[in-house]
Parts: sequence; structure tokens; C-alpha cells
Amino acid sequence: MILLDRVTKSYKRRGVALQNISLHVEPKEFVIIVGPSGAGKSTLLKLLTREEKPDSGKIIVGGIDYESLRDKEVPLLRRKIGVVFQDFKLLPNKTVFENVAFALEIVGQSNKEIKHTVPKVLEIVGLEGRGGAMPWELSGGERQRVAIARAIVRQPKILMADEPTGNLDPKHAWDVIRVLQKINKYGTTVILTTHNQEIVNKLKRRVVTIKDGQIVSDKASAGYREM
Repeated sequence: MILLDRVTKSYKRRGVALQNISLHVEPKEFVIIVGPSGAGKSTLLKLLTREEKPDSGKIIVGGIDYESLRDKEVPLLRRKIGVVFQDFKLLPNKTVFENVAFALEIVGQSNKEIKHTVPKVLEIVGLEGRGGAMPWELSGGERQRVAIARAIVRQPKILMADEPTGNLDPKHAWDVIRVLQKINKYGTTVILTTHNQEIVNKLKRRVVTIKDGQIVSDKASAGYREM
């Protein structure tokens, strides 16, 4: 599903962000990426969504070799990958329903398909009956679940969540984590980056630790302590 082979990425001002990393993620896995700030976690996700290109090495996602991927094919690739961020990125003047529907509108789904699909996705994230609410009427955890609904409404094979609980209190953080677990049970590969040691320790999933741009640990089921 996801393969990185000796991938290196550097920036002019910041220097090396990732150095010679190799990683393989199977379909339907739930993988947690941990490490201190600046370790390279976000750069890794940007490489996987083709927001950034590596300096060297090979990246293959869902059978697509990024080396031969043309720029015009990137939007199609991104339909297979859902992304959730720490700061929600909801459209403030649209309702919950409209925020989720927008992801379908931009790929040309019909109104009939949208009206059929969006309520089902809102139910998956525990927001049934909240479609008419505005973002400012929601808690932080509810807003993050709207963002997750928007990310999965096109049924991506992979969901990447970059510090999705970073701005949330413990209760709402766990609401979000439970939604990610449910989505994973439905067969979606989930990549989660987090600083939250409690979440990592309780989930008991595969943990990949990045430090100074390198993978220093990759354990099938492990806790995490800041290195």
C-alpha cells in the first residue's frame, strides 16, 4: 500500500528534513508516527500526498510510483488519500453538511449522490442530525470530526491525520481517536502523527519513531516516550 525506499528530503533553509528513510505500510494498517517537533513527521506526510517531492529515493502508494507521476495526475492521487489537520480547515460560512458536501462537489458528484452520501458519513463520525449546524456552533472535537467526514467522504484508501488531537481536551481527543479506529475497521489505512503519549500507549498499535529525520524505531505494538 505505502512504500518508501531510502527517501531523503531537504530544504534550503532548514537543511535535511528526512534522511534515507525506508518504510512499508500494509493495506488496512493503523500506524502511529511519533517524534519531537521538527523530526520530519509532517514532511513525511507531505511527501505521501505529493505536496513535496523527495530529493532521492522511491515512493510508491497504492501501486502508483511517484517517480513517474505527472503533475496533472496528482489530483487523482489525492482522491485516494484523505488528510486531516490539527486546525480543522473548515469553511466558516458553510454548514456541517455543506463542508462535507464540498469535497464531493469539486469532483463533480450529483446533488442526488451528495444527499445520499453525506448523511451516511456524518453518522460514521457521530454527527448525525448536526448537518445544519455552523462550525462556530460546534465544539473543537465536533469540528475535527467534520474535518474527518470531509476527508473520508470520497472513500479514500488511506487517511492521514496530522496531529488531529493537538488542539483538543482529553475527552474530545478520544472522541476523534475512536472515529479513526472505526474508519480503520472499515478497511481504510490510517496514518496518525501525534505527540500525545497517552493516546499512543493506550492504542497499542504499530509505532514508528522519527528523530532528526531518521526512523529510529519501528515496533508492532508499543508505547512511546519523548526522545
